[in-house]
This record gives sequence, structure tokens and C-alpha cells, in this order.
Amino acid sequence: MTEPDLEEAGEAVIDRDWAWRRRIRANPPLYAAYRILVFVAGLAVVALGILLVPLPGPGWVIVFLGLAIWASEFRIAKRLLGFVRGKVRAWTSWTAAQPSWVKGLVVLATVASVLAVVWAMLWVSGVPAFLPDGLETWLKSHLGLD
Repeated sequence: MTEPDLEEAGEAVIDRDWAWRRRIRANPPLYAAYRILVFVAGLAVVALGILLVPLPGPGWVIVFLGLAIWASEFRIAKRLLGFVRGKVRAWTSWTAAQPSWVKGLVVLATVASVLAVVWAMLWVSGVPAFLPDGLETWLKSHLGLD
């Protein structure tokens, strides 16, 4: 790109930016505080997501949300988010192109992983008392949980 092209590209980015962010960026101390706030917020969301990854649910989605928060202000996070999006698209394309038996194996592997994590959690923490007595008894007698 030539220098005028770069200037036009920069102006296009500024035009797409929100007015409140332009005002924050114009004030260096406020901008530094804003970047710290974005970093801490992204860190909190990523940490929560990492804690939830082994559990059934949206752990990875939460991690990616935290990464998106960082990507709003930090270039390296934006590049990492682009890389992750590319890998997710590649995985989605690959699985879509596979025969049904491969898709079935992927589903079985996913279900087995989730069940293994749930069993490990119950083994470490014990069977919760709020479960119905019949289910609690079955889990303890058939799955070796206490």
C-alpha cells in the first residue's frame, strides 16, 4: 500500500470508531486507564471461561468472549482471535465434509469427554445431597462415587 492508501485506511478505521472511544483516545491518561480496564475485564472473563472449560456448558465461548474484549483494544488479541476463528471455521468445514460415521464418532468422543469430566468432578467433590435419594444411591453403587 502506498502512503496515501494507508492514510485513507486509517481514516476509514477512525470513521467506523465510536465517538466516545475517540474522545477517550484523545486524552492520554484516560486512555491508559481505559486500556487497563479493558485488560482487567477481559482477564476476568477469560479466567471465568477457563474455570468453566472442563464443565459441561459454554466454557470456550466465554473464553472467546474475553478474547474479543481484549481484541477491542489490543492488536495481539485481535490477531489471536482471528487465528482462533480460522481454526474453528476449518474444524467446522472439516466435520461438515465427513461421512456420518465420522460425525457420529466425534459426537461420541465429545459425550464421553463430558461424562468423564462430570464423573471426575463427582469423584472429587462427592455426590451432591440435593439429588434425589434414588439417583444418589445409584451413582454411589454403580459408579463408585461417595
